[in-house]
Amino acid sequence: MSTETAKKEIDHEDFDPKGTLALILLYFVILAILWIFMYFIEFLGNDLTVIG
Repeated sequence: MSTETAKKEIDHEDFDPKGTLALILLYFVILAILWIFMYFIEFLGNDLTVIG
């Protein structure tokens, strides 16, 4: 098995800042949704059920 050379090298300056920002924002949106579920289920006791 021979080693293959890279067809295109990605330079340090070739990253996608919009894609990176989108991933960071998606991460915080997921955290916010999980926090909302935790708040309603654990602390308010308003009978919001996720399972069952």
